Amino acid sequence: MKELFENIDIAYRSIRGQMLRTVLTILIIAFGIMALVGMLTAIDVLEQNINTSFQFLGSNTFVIQSSVNSGGRPQKRTRREAPPKVISYDEAIRFKERYTFPSTVSISAFATATGIIQYGKDKTQPNIPVSGGDENFILTGGYEIEMGRNFSQGELQTGADVVIIGEDIADGLFKGTNPVDKFVNIGTRRYMVIGVLKKSGSGINTGRDRTAIIPISNLRAYYAGPGTSYAINVIVPKAEMMDAAILEAEGVFRSIRGITASMKPNFEFERSDSVINSILSMTSTLAFGAIIIGMITLLGAVTGLVNIMLVSVNERTVEIGVRKALGAKRRSILIQFLAEAILICQVGGALGIVFGILNGNSLTFFMGGNFVIPWLWITIAVVLCFVVGIIAGVYPAIKASRLDPVEALRHE
Repeated sequence: MKELFENIDIAYRSIRGQMLRTVLTILIIAFGIMALVGMLTAIDVLEQNINTSFQFLGSNTFVIQSSVNSGGRPQKRTRREAPPKVISYDEAIRFKERYTFPSTVSISAFATATGIIQYGKDKTQPNIPVSGGDENFILTGGYEIEMGRNFSQGELQTGADVVIIGEDIADGLFKGTNPVDKFVNIGTRRYMVIGVLKKSGSGINTGRDRTAIIPISNLRAYYAGPGTSYAINVIVPKAEMMDAAILEAEGVFRSIRGITASMKPNFEFERSDSVINSILSMTSTLAFGAIIIGMITLLGAVTGLVNIMLVSVNERTVEIGVRKALGAKRRSILIQFLAEAILICQVGGALGIVFGILNGNSLTFFMGGNFVIPWLWITIAVVLCFVVGIIAGVYPAIKASRLDPVEALRHE
């Protein structure tokens, strides 16, 4: 053990004596580790933001929607598939009445994605999504009301001109004043604001803070057309009940639409957890790609370190000869050069980890969220630096340990 620490001390003094070469080598290693840790940290930040942004969905909600694409045309179907069609309001109401599984059901529809809301002389950009919902839509949609109230039964029955707006709309139009009971224009119609939604957060979920929700009956009266498709939103008490709830929901809706068991349904289910999982699977692919890129960068760092260590052996041939002449063993020379390579890699790795974490967390400034310290990737980076140091140092170390002391002393 004493011999090991002595060799490490000699390696440290040798490194300090060749500062320029050592700094260049450390920068090569640091760049490789920074690329690896930085990309993987950025992916961790992205995953954290996705999980935070979709927390409002929970893992116990699903939506029944028609198998019609966004262009309004039915998708290609097989012979045994029921004819595609939108979900009508009558079908949605019948489902809500006949579905007996322990759950909360709501009906919603999309009015426009390019709504303009105006208050006095101020108005929003033409990018406000306007939806219609019933008394349960706030709950099943994962919204919360910050101030004001939900729709009343009277407003839903009469199709009253009332609206619940997102916090970004409230802040932009009302400049910090209470918007409840004030009137805004949506298109050409005048609506009274009865509630403001609680802020959903930053990142990819900011669109929910600039949405407007009107009673479903109001939407049917002024926005709906023959091609309007209604969505059925269901929330169950526990995530473990999802499969049973969906199975019963399919049976009920098949009956409503007259689809036999042998036919493929012309509607589909969108689970909240499947949305999150599909996005997270994409980040896993990105992580794999980042690891490959990082490994390629580290391969270049290994090549550079091997070359520099070989140059170091060549320049210190006389020093090696003197040490051997004074009784140094081959193992001591071997350990010295291995220690130099490992020490250089660890210093470079430490710098790379610090800058990689800072670069990866730069996403938090744009997407929000908390500062991420990726302990797993830090551990992997430290181990990689140790392995890289051994791989890059073993050949030069063996070459140095095998030098003949007489020939080494005669070296010029």
